[in-house]
Amino acid sequence: MIDAGLERKLRELVDRQEIHDVILRYCRGVDRMDRALLLSAYHPDAIDDHGLFVGGPEAFADYFMAFHGSMQSATQHVITNHFCELDGDTAHTETYWFFAAMNRQGPALSLGGGRYIDRMERRDGRWAIAQRKCLYDWQGVPGDYDLSPEQIEKMLGAGPATRDRSDPSYERPLRVDPRRIAKPPQG
Repeated sequence: MIDAGLERKLRELVDRQEIHDVILRYCRGVDRMDRALLLSAYHPDAIDDHGLFVGGPEAFADYFMAFHGSMQSATQHVITNHFCELDGDTAHTETYWFFAAMNRQGPALSLGGGRYIDRMERRDGRWAIAQRKCLYDWQGVPGDYDLSPEQIEKMLGAGPATRDRSDPSYERPLRVDPRRIAKPPQG
């Protein structure tokens, strides 16, 4: 039998992990253009104020999948610092994000950083976003990448990165090509 204090701490740890997983599902859903995964991060009646867009999850998914699909050939939403204040079935979070995009026009690569300010709610045992504000803290355009064309070619050897379910992140079980193990690119 678990004592009450340990049980409370365990519940808090599980809640924090489930909340963090919501944010990771959101990022993966946007970057992989996986509408169902993106929507799983929200309660159906949620509101997202993303600066360029304010509205519910379905309209948000339509808007940003079209936006990222037409403007960029690849995106990465990277999560860094994450603060979570639990209050029963409600949580208030601040999550730092870093965004990189390969653009179809203009500068090849653009970067940005900011924070997601979320009110998460647990409903019927499921944590999801109820309200979100996306704050944009900075943006920029980097200089050229410092790898040679040969090094870039080797970087691509692990497989193609795609914006759909053919991406290696969906591969089960994940398997490194035995030919690459036998003859690694580092020589």
